[in-house]
Formats: sequence, C-alpha cells, structure tokens
Amino acid sequence: MTPRTLPMTVPVQDLPPRVRIHEVGARDGLQNEKSVVPTEVKAEFIHRLAAAGLTTVEATSFVHPKWVPQLADAEDLFPRLADIGGVALPVLVPNERGLDRALALGARRIAVFGSATETFAARNLNRTVAESLAMFEPVVARAKSDKVHVRGYLSMCFGDPWEGPVPVHQVVRVAKALMDLGCDELSLGDTIGVATPGHVQTLLSELNEEGVRTDTIGVHFHDTYGQALSNTLAALQHGVTTVDASAGGLGGCPYAKSATGNLATEDLVWMLDGLGIETGVDLDALTATSVWLAEHLGRPSPSRTVRALSVR
Repeated sequence: MTPRTLPMTVPVQDLPPRVRIHEVGARDGLQNEKSVVPTEVKAEFIHRLAAAGLTTVEATSFVHPKWVPQLADAEDLFPRLADIGGVALPVLVPNERGLDRALALGARRIAVFGSATETFAARNLNRTVAESLAMFEPVVARAKSDKVHVRGYLSMCFGDPWEGPVPVHQVVRVAKALMDLGCDELSLGDTIGVATPGHVQTLLSELNEEGVRTDTIGVHFHDTYGQALSNTLAALQHGVTTVDASAGGLGGCPYAKSATGNLATEDLVWMLDGLGIETGVDLDALTATSVWLAEHLGRPSPSRTVRALSVR
C-alpha cells in the first residue's frame, strides 16, 4: 500500500494542541447491534483499539442484561482486558448494583448516564430527572470514596424526539446538578444528532457561567444530519479537549429510534490530523480495525474515512 501523505497539515489558530478521544465503539457502538457479538470478538476489538493508540476505550456496561442484551457478558469481557496497560477502560453503571459488579472486577473508571429531559429519563431510566439524580448520588459518592474516576453522561442536550427543542437553561440546570454530585467529567450528548455549531457554543458558554469548567467537559455528537464534525470544531474553538467518538461510526441509542450513528473516530482523526492537533492515534491501524469489525458484523462501515482509506 502506498504510504499515506494526506491530509496535509494546516493548523488553525486558537485550537487545542492535543485532543483526548474517548472511544465509545465497544460500548455505545455495539449496544444497539441486533446480533450478539461474541465476547472474544469484543475483547479483540478493544485490544486493537488500544494498539491503534486510543488511550480511553469505554469497555462495557454493567446494566441488567434485560435492558441491553448485547452487553450481558460484562463479567466475562472485563477480565479479558487485564493485559491492556496504559489505557483507561471506563464502564457504564446505572445504579449501586452495577457499581458493585464493576468494582468487584477492578474497574477504576465508571460512568453514570442521565437525561436532560423528563421523557427520555422515563423511557431510559424509568424515573424522573430528579429521581435519576437521586439514584446516582450514592453511586458517585461511593465511587469517589474509593478514588474511582466518575464521568457523567447527559443525553438529549440539544433536542429530544418527544419534547422537541430543549431549552439551554434546562440542560445547564441538570448538568450542574450532575457535576455537583461529584462527577469528575461531564459528557454532553447530542443523542439524536440535531445540534448545530452556534447551539454548541451557547451551551458551553452558559455552562461556564454556572461554574462548569471547560476542562471538565467532553462532547458526544451523533451524525444524523451530518453536523458532528462541524459541532466538534465549534467545541474545539471553545477550548474543549475531550471528544467522544466510535470506531467505524457504529452506534445509536436503543431508546431513541431517531438516534443514528456516533461520530466516526476515523472521521474525527482525519480532521484533527489536518489541523495539526495531536491525538496519538494511528489512523491506518484504526481503519484496519474498523474494517475487521465490519467483516464480523457483516456490513460495511458507515465511516466515510474508513471507506476512502480501505480502497486505496
């Protein structure tokens, strides 16, 4: 294969010199797959992602198997990752029972998953927003007492398929409450992919005004309307340095039918490489990983970058 010389690096002023990619392909990317992916394939997928240079790879979720059958093998999968050094392997936990299961296997980074809207909170967690925050409170407190890093996911930050537009002040209120529980990091989720750049920058500015620091914020965009990279650039211009992405563009949300794939990690790395922003990710190795997984899933990757590079 001819060595890749593109994209040409052309930096833009006032962007971060380095971005940490929070890879969600193995959890958020696979959770909506209808056919169960074998545990050994998931384990190899995560090993390949780590080998490609990703330093944070969300491994699995300790939810009840009834709700996300694809991730029912968490207890079997997580120990298979013990030989991966130097890579953070966060796991999603819904409640104290999930926390117990994660801690028993030695997890040192966890995430809780909340909603900015009442309808999605009811559909996803069977609780109100206030009740879900109350459920997370002991989870976060126990994790922090054990020096476990906690990420707070907040979904429906830019629009809700049932409620429509979500007022910025509403998102800020729930985000602030989530951080006040003691979360180390906040991930803003554009669950149905309706955000636009001005909306992104306005939300980030209002979060800052309420005391949520930019260096604690990550962004999680879906590409439903082709806006994920534009929104990511808007976040980078604001100073955000943590971006969620899914290898090959896998993913969606099983509780929101209009939620299509996540921002593809390869598409993100292509843009960041062109901007001269360091990620530590080997794009060719990552592309090969997504091609390999697509073969196991029996369909091509939706990532434009994967498609372009895999036919060179």
